[in-house]
Amino acid sequence: MGADMSRTRGVFWQGVRAGSPFLLVIAPFGLLFGVVATEAGFSLIQTMAMTALVIAGAAQFASVQLLVDGAPVFVAILTGLAVNLRMVMYSASLTPHLGKALTWQKVLMSYFMVDQSYGVSIEKYERSPEMPLNEKVAYFFGVISTIAPFWYGFSLIGGLAGSAIPPEYALDFAIPITFIAIVAPSLRSLPHLAAAVVSVIVSLALSWMPYNLWLMVAAVLAMITGAQVEKWLEARK
Repeated sequence: MGADMSRTRGVFWQGVRAGSPFLLVIAPFGLLFGVVATEAGFSLIQTMAMTALVIAGAAQFASVQLLVDGAPVFVAILTGLAVNLRMVMYSASLTPHLGKALTWQKVLMSYFMVDQSYGVSIEKYERSPEMPLNEKVAYFFGVISTIAPFWYGFSLIGGLAGSAIPPEYALDFAIPITFIAIVAPSLRSLPHLAAAVVSVIVSLALSWMPYNLWLMVAAVLAMITGAQVEKWLEARK
């Protein structure tokens, strides 16, 4: 028992180390959201409530920007949901690895399901499919254990600092870098690559749509494409 606990703790710290490089972009990402939200008219409480409840940077940015542009609230909500539709695919992908975890663990993991915790964890699980369930759970929580506090903390700092952060610091560099770091390693299979290509093409083709509605269309079509390509490959086997 003691040896198992020691190994589980070791795996947890492996997750911490694997997720730590993302702190370099989570910090400016959180700062930027805090600044954008407060400049958009959100109070500090509203900014932090959105950060804690949604805990999804891309969806938060998209929704806040739409509200700033005067879009109806329901459009901002739908856009945030569309951006987060990828979490459905993340969950389906992790189910074979974490589906038998305890209920309270799955509830916490569903809350902490973000791009970084998914991307780092699924790569580890696919490289080490023999990992026991308790170690997979420990690894997931290890990855998110530093990322989530940094996201909360730097969103708070950004909300407090507001426009005091000079624009020449260009904090928005963190957004594309974060997603490149997450997406690039996963583009190893045809379904992933097909979904990525479709999302890019549709996004560019429909960029004229108001209220960033192209996000919803591109997300849905990309998921359909990835699923269909995967079914086609399975059928060929």
